Amino acid sequence: MDASGTSQAGSADRSKDDVGPRLEAAILALLSARADTATICPSDAARAVAPDNWRPLMDAARSAAARLVASGDVEITQGGGVVDLSTARGPIRIRRRR
Repeated sequence: MDASGTSQAGSADRSKDDVGPRLEAAILALLSARADTATICPSDAARAVAPDNWRPLMDAARSAAARLVASGDVEITQGGGVVDLSTARGPIRIRRRR
C-alpha cells in the first residue's frame, strides 16, 4: 500500500483507466497552444501523457482523437484533407474543427 492507503496495483490500474481522458485533454491542450491552423500527431499527445513510455499509448491516442471527432472538437487529416479515422491507414494528423 502507498501513503494514501491504496495498493500500488490499484494505482497503476487507475492510471491505465484514466489514460483516455488524459490523452483527450492533452490533444486539446496541445492544439490550444498552437495556431488555429496547426495540426498535431497522436504521438504528441502520447508523449505529453507518458514521455518515457509513449509508444504503447498510440492506439489509445488514436481512440482519444476519435472521441474528440465524435464530440465535434477536432478533425482527422491525411495529406491535408479530412478523413474518417475508422478507414484511415498510416500516419494521421489532428486539427481543430474548421
